[in-house]
Amino acid sequence: MRLNRGGNRRLNRALYTIALSQAWHHPPAMAYIARRQAEGKSRAEALHCLRHRIARPVFRLLQAGQLESAQAA
Repeated sequence: MRLNRGGNRRLNRALYTIALSQAWHHPPAMAYIARRQAEGKSRAEALHCLRHRIARPVFRLLQAGQLESAQAA
């Protein structure tokens, strides 16, 4: 199942900015981009994969925060 690409535009932009910054300055992210490009993906597709990789833990943190606030109420 594919998530809606429209979604929260501000959150998508923030994740894109983080991915772009990591792609330039963070060696593990640079290696991840290179690995994806070696698989035949374009740089834009590799950045999309990196953005998704960054989004997973962020989403888990957001969900955990919602659970905590729901339990406190």
